[in-house]
Amino acid sequence: MKILLPVDGSALSLHETRFALRLVQEGLKAEFVLANVQEPASFYERLTARDDQEMLANVALEAGADSMAASARLLESFNVPYETAVLTGDPVPAILELIESYGCDMVVMGSRALGLVRTALEGSTSSKLVQDSPVPVLLVKPPEVEDYDIEGQDAADEA
Repeated sequence: MKILLPVDGSALSLHETRFALRLVQEGLKAEFVLANVQEPASFYERLTARDDQEMLANVALEAGADSMAASARLLESFNVPYETAVLTGDPVPAILELIESYGCDMVVMGSRALGLVRTALEGSTSSKLVQDSPVPVLLVKPPEVEDYDIEGQDAADEA
């Protein structure tokens, strides 16, 4: 099974990666596509780098690789096969593109608690993806605050 694992380098992304690894530890035969979606360059960035668009693309790739590094190290430590992908643009269409291009069977991603007002104004990437995805989307709830430290380690992992 090929699982798309969108990550952003946050402690919550590591929580999602740990959850996906638990699936493997429980017997799921899986390989992963670690993915990161970067925001497009701002108008100012495009204007100032108009003669060097390749530089902007490289900056996005480097930022994406940096955002995936901790999750990649975690997958490597468990000898779980994975590929990486960095795209620029709106997250939902980018993730849908990755599902198709990599032939993913499932997406494992976090559900962020945005609050009612912010969700109403912005919508939720996870909600939109659940509606539009051609494959199942498994949403991983954030851990309880008291069970999580600022380094992104589960309290149980440290005990």
